[in-house]
Amino acid sequence: MSRIGKNPITIPDQVKADFTNNVLSVKGPKGSLNLEIKKIISISIEKNKILVSRSNDSKEQKSMHGTIRQLINNMIIGVSEGFKKELTIVGIGYQAIMQGKRLLLQLGFSHDIIFELPEGINITANRTELNIEGIDKQLVGSVAAKIRSFRKPEPYKGKGIRYKNEYVRSKQGKTVGAK
Repeated sequence: MSRIGKNPITIPDQVKADFTNNVLSVKGPKGSLNLEIKKIISISIEKNKILVSRSNDSKEQKSMHGTIRQLINNMIIGVSEGFKKELTIVGIGYQAIMQGKRLLLQLGFSHDIIFELPEGINITANRTELNIEGIDKQLVGSVAAKIRSFRKPEPYKGKGIRYKNEYVRSKQGKTVGAK
């Protein structure tokens, strides 16, 4: 049995969960999320706990057991607390500015990068600091990775967009040898 999959998920008081027609709906103070669950995994909601189980030990059911359990857990955490990623912009003249539902990035290119925010994501930009918040953990992570991909941190001068507290190993540049 999956060590992660067999753990019950505790539902906080302010969160409501409903499972009908193989769709799990979770509603909380921050919003609501839905997850379609394959029929090979069964879910039962008892009082303030959700139990995820499988009927046999086939390869597909084993692989989905812990995954589904963790996706449900992330949904519950998301609608009750939310998720947050922090990015730091390093470089002279590099900055980020919010313009309505758009993020304007100046990253040393000949043009500015305009990033349209997906639904359910909030970004606060303070020139060199970006805070990405939302209730969907996967969406928050993918938006942070997409923004970081516009100018990844480079090892020679350390310029670029990096996660807060990310360590970027710096390399020594070329040196001219004496002949």
